[in-house]
Amino acid sequence: MPPTLTTRPPTRIPRFLVPAVALALAACGSDTLETGDWDTVIVGGTVVDGTGAPGFRADVAIVDERIVRVSADGLDPTGADRIVDATGMVVAPGFVDLHTHLNTIDDHPGARSHVSQGATTALGGPDGGGPFPFGEYMSELEEMGVGMNVGYLTGHNTIRRTVMGLEDRAATPDELARMRGMVAQAMDEGAWGISTGLKYLPGAFSDVDEVVALSEAAAEAGGVYTSHLREEGLGLLEGVSEAIEIGRRADIPVVLTHHKVVGEPMWGSSSTTLAMVDSARAAGIDVMIDQYPYTASYTGCDILIPTWAQAGGDDELLARMEDPALADSILAGIAYNIVTDRGGNDLGRVQFAIVDWDESLEGGTLADLAEREDLQPTPENGARLLIDVVRNGGASCIFHAMDQGDVDAIMAHPQTMIASDGRLTAPGIGHPHPRWYGTFPRVLGVYVRERGVLDLETAIHKMTAMPAARMGLTERGEVREGWIADLVVFDPETVIDRATFEDPHQYPVGIPWVFVNGVAQIADEEFMDLRPGRVLRKPVGSTR
Repeated sequence: MPPTLTTRPPTRIPRFLVPAVALALAACGSDTLETGDWDTVIVGGTVVDGTGAPGFRADVAIVDERIVRVSADGLDPTGADRIVDATGMVVAPGFVDLHTHLNTIDDHPGARSHVSQGATTALGGPDGGGPFPFGEYMSELEEMGVGMNVGYLTGHNTIRRTVMGLEDRAATPDELARMRGMVAQAMDEGAWGISTGLKYLPGAFSDVDEVVALSEAAAEAGGVYTSHLREEGLGLLEGVSEAIEIGRRADIPVVLTHHKVVGEPMWGSSSTTLAMVDSARAAGIDVMIDQYPYTASYTGCDILIPTWAQAGGDDELLARMEDPALADSILAGIAYNIVTDRGGNDLGRVQFAIVDWDESLEGGTLADLAEREDLQPTPENGARLLIDVVRNGGASCIFHAMDQGDVDAIMAHPQTMIASDGRLTAPGIGHPHPRWYGTFPRVLGVYVRERGVLDLETAIHKMTAMPAARMGLTERGEVREGWIADLVVFDPETVIDRATFEDPHQYPVGIPWVFVNGVAQIADEEFMDLRPGRVLRKPVGSTR
């Protein structure tokens, strides 16, 4: 365990005096502090190393991409190219985001919205949406250059759509064999595992045997299984049970990704789902959780539409709406989901995020749209309006249908990691969920400092070493000599998210330095727009 220096308080040197102090030490011929030809020395900070151990006062030296010294005795920074005064601040591993939608990385290769949060590594391809052909896509990213480290999962929905389209049926033996081969190919090309989005198309049309068969192919290559559960509302318990069963049968580590309890009828059910995780682990099934620190989710508006009605895509859905009997069933199903599921039993809880065909709707709610159309905000009217939204081109929405008590309980569970479920973005693009800008600083500012749901060391462990190990990374996720210099320096007294549901396009504060592979991507609060990230491929033949 790192030493805790209780007898030597940190020396508090104003940032602008640090170079002068270094020169003074050299002039005095001090032989008590080690010096060296370092690229960067971070002095005066409290190192919280990611393991969960107590923080300790230490200086950290970087050469090229590596941490070369972590010294509780202090370092003489005289010969360093850059000196970072971390007095009063925490030096932690860069945050590892296990659930990131990297679809827009071509538009935002510097990844400012993520790096500004302290994230230095992101795992893409969640919810069944991983890229294919896999290796070709990784090579394109390497050629482009990225602002943070990125790895990817292969996606069940992508693979099934390629082989079977949007057909609502079981796979044939030949189709299943082809899909297994695609998973195996992606794993050979560097995928870290397989993701499913069993609430989304076409994954919703698959049965458990199909998912097990594909997960076995990922498991054989040492991968993990992350699952957007088939249901997170009324069918939540069955969804958790299914994920655990897939883990058991495929012998693969499981992550219940963005774990949540949706809809008022199920609020409080986290006590049951967490007990299910504990029981599964006691039985030898390797199940963990990731979570974002908000009481609202984000996805396409069509999540409120019954799955069966969406077979074949939007054109088929709208064709079914021309049949009065089918239309009645579809509208009744949407109204039911508005009442019991993500609709939160209130059209005002369904907030438009990105609406390409009518940007005036962005930030407003389904209740606002009803008012604009001179309709009462009933679930039935909401259902009709939702079909109109689909007819016009669809929308993504924020759904305010979760309870704070469940969020707290899930976060406090020892197997829960922090992940954003965010997308790379920039000011002026739609009305996104604030998690795209604020996940990690929100945990540090609200759930650690203000509310005490977690202590600092535990929170950082849940953002660094835990997800790095779950992903299968080596030499990342801890502040340790010889490891990669993915580091974040933040002020524990001021770090906070500023993005809100009303005004989401705001970067956090209190994180003045972020290093990616030893390069300062955030330097003294300035985004440098460099591309020091790596495209991380899982080594072929490696195990977790």
